[in-house]
Amino acid sequence: TLSQQAASGEMGRTTIIAIEFDGGVVLGSDSRVSAGASVVNRVMNKLSPLHEKIYCALSGSAADAQTIAEIVNYQLDVHSIEIGEDPQVRSAATLVRNISYKYKEEMSAHLIVAGWDRRNGGQVYATLKGLLTHQPFAVGGSGSSYVYGFVDAEYHRGMSREESQQFVINTLSLAMNRDGSSGGVAYIVTIDEHGTEEQVILGNQLPTFFDQ
Repeated sequence: TLSQQAASGEMGRTTIIAIEFDGGVVLGSDSRVSAGASVVNRVMNKLSPLHEKIYCALSGSAADAQTIAEIVNYQLDVHSIEIGEDPQVRSAATLVRNISYKYKEEMSAHLIVAGWDRRNGGQVYATLKGLLTHQPFAVGGSGSSYVYGFVDAEYHRGMSREESQQFVINTLSLAMNRDGSSGGVAYIVTIDEHGTEEQVILGNQLPTFFDQ
């Protein structure tokens, strides 16, 4: 169910990120939801489960993004029962892409889909208005424009689980410091073949950089 505050909020003014590592993925987001110049929710978790080992990071209209996530979550549950096994990450991303494209005139949402499956391991997909791209990492939301240089410079293939988690935390910290529409706490989800690990990092526990 959607909370009244979240439903009226805007998550385009946010920071979301996902990255692949050898054996899994890490997703992260800030927690601030805005309505105009007002902050209507300081601690909303924008990392939504689509299945046991598949999550999405939400941006855009809070109500639209959450609605898409709930629809895909239901459809994947039905799909997994029909095929008798866990769904593939690409299947989840394709469902998100299809719904986003079908209702592109009515809905405003951008979801990054990431997870792990037996066939292809850890995967990250960006979905936007009918576009579906498999990427080693993806960033989104208003805060992303402040950190593209950082992620391009700091990312390298073959990063470990711990390096990827720190990469996500550092990116969120920088974005939340620069972008007035991003803030609150940092939510982190790490997924691999063994399961899902969720973390919440308070604002005063985030790493600091030169101008902070």
